[in-house]
Amino acid sequence: MTKKQHDQSYVDAFRHAAENPEGFWANAAQAIEWFSEPRLTYDEDKGWFSDGILNTCHNCLDRHVLAGRGDAVALTYDSPAAGAFRSFTYSQLLDDTGRVAAMLASLGVSKGDRVVIFMPMVPETAFAMLACARLGAIHSVVFGGFAAPELAKRIDDAKPKVILTASCGIEGARVIAYKPLVDEAVELSLLGVEHVVLLQRERLAADLGHERDIDWQELRNRTASDAMPACVPLASWEPLYILYTSGTTGIPKGVVRDNGGHAVALSWSMENIYGIGADDAFWAASDVGWVVGHSYIVYGPLLVGGTTVLFEGKPVGTPDAGTFWRTITRNKVKTFFTAPTAIRAIRKEDPQARFLKEIGTGDCRVIFLAGERADPATIDWLERESGLPVIDHWWQTELGWPAIASCFAMGDLRRKPGSAGLAVPGYKFAILRDDGNAVDEGESGNVVIRRPLPPGAFRTLWNNEADFAKNFASFPGYYETGDSGHRDKSGYLYIMGRTDDIINVAGHRLSTGQIEEIIAGLADVNECAVVGAKDPVKGMAPVAFITAQSGAADKGAIAGLAISAVRAELGAVAALKTAYVVDQLPKTRSGKILRNLLRKIVDREPFSVPPTIDDPAIPKAIAAQLDEH
Repeated sequence: MTKKQHDQSYVDAFRHAAENPEGFWANAAQAIEWFSEPRLTYDEDKGWFSDGILNTCHNCLDRHVLAGRGDAVALTYDSPAAGAFRSFTYSQLLDDTGRVAAMLASLGVSKGDRVVIFMPMVPETAFAMLACARLGAIHSVVFGGFAAPELAKRIDDAKPKVILTASCGIEGARVIAYKPLVDEAVELSLLGVEHVVLLQRERLAADLGHERDIDWQELRNRTASDAMPACVPLASWEPLYILYTSGTTGIPKGVVRDNGGHAVALSWSMENIYGIGADDAFWAASDVGWVVGHSYIVYGPLLVGGTTVLFEGKPVGTPDAGTFWRTITRNKVKTFFTAPTAIRAIRKEDPQARFLKEIGTGDCRVIFLAGERADPATIDWLERESGLPVIDHWWQTELGWPAIASCFAMGDLRRKPGSAGLAVPGYKFAILRDDGNAVDEGESGNVVIRRPLPPGAFRTLWNNEADFAKNFASFPGYYETGDSGHRDKSGYLYIMGRTDDIINVAGHRLSTGQIEEIIAGLADVNECAVVGAKDPVKGMAPVAFITAQSGAADKGAIAGLAISAVRAELGAVAALKTAYVVDQLPKTRSGKILRNLLRKIVDREPFSVPPTIDDPAIPKAIAAQLDEH
């Protein structure tokens, strides 16, 4: 197939989805096995495939076993952190999921009940999610290790009948005890919880000292003779899960994902974006506590009959900067998905890519990046050293699957440095000024998506219709992504950061993402974050925080080089006069840089360490460094 033919397949799909969305998605829905096929493709009140009946667990497990693929590998647990490796066939995964479903059913869990899952990256976490889907219960996975007050907020909002947890999680070199966090959260919650089921791990055992506590293995043994619960038929619009994301008010927002649209969208994306089908191995190096883990560790690969890799470890330190490449080759991964920050961490430890050159990438055909803007320097390094196409793409928890990407499986490898790619079929983007009018070509503005959003996107927030409506209030007819960016004449979209990362310097609107891109391209820079600090004359002024690569010749000179490079590229209007070289940047456990926290530090405002942070010591170290200056 020629490149022109490759491109045309994407063009045809995009045009079809734009001109006849109901026909496009009705065709995509044929990849799902429905108990009752939908006759109505879209309904304004109940969304996509509203009269269709299905079960997501059935589509992930039962139908593959019934089709004779029970011996195919469904999930591989690869944990350099725990020194463990196990594979599960589809038959085995179905059996383990059925056992957990029986455990939950014995505790009275049924359709519509909520189950909070506060667990590490272990196979039992996937069993639990799929078991909830089987019963029609609504799971809410909370990232393991969240502070107790944050877990308590989610308990109060979701009102779960059961909490599933483990004795500990392993975060690199740290072991985090989960049981004390759960106990404190339950005590802090206004509701309380009837049952806490705990999985004991070898690394650290937990005491079961409360009447509500139940040992996981004992409950499994007690229900071993119970019949596996059947898959509960669910309407397409009924909830599959609640996933909480940070809210501007400090109260988490529960994004609700439906069953039908979610299954159709993920199945379509696995085949057409990532190029994964039956027996193909896919690895998303994320955590099930985040949307990537929901969509592309547990559900997406299993919907298409592939093999998913459940990885417990870090890009560096478990044991070294070669662990990603070993995992890819050991598991015969065909498509790899990770965050730019993970690649930057590897590059910092191994700038010459010695591990990558020694180990290789095995059967891998492509690497996808998402979670934070991928700077061109990082992409260039990874493409050069791996010899693979590296595709930046963009989406959000609210959307549930990619909205901007190069559709690799359609042969569409077109990409431009700094761009997340082209709009995925089904999405209609616009770039608007604050007054709702379209910007001029190439001009930055608010990135919005025309309604209705495609299948898989959220249709509400749990118990919070008012905040849900705010997502559509500023630009009638559009979903406001909260990101700023621009689109070039060829249709490539550039996401430059959150709208509050646009700073106004003496009347000039500057993108901190653009400044970061310039600094990240310098030879000894590993990564950087630019924030707008208060300035008595200009109103705001950019300040850069930079980490250097290992072995950088002169770390002291990096700040001056960064300031000079920005001035040379953007001119004096950029007004970058302050840059700090720090040991580490504050990040969430999913790898996002906490720019709002940096902004408070540089403005000498009081700050609290957010529960999502990876290392609580970093903000204090940066504040102390600034005080020395």
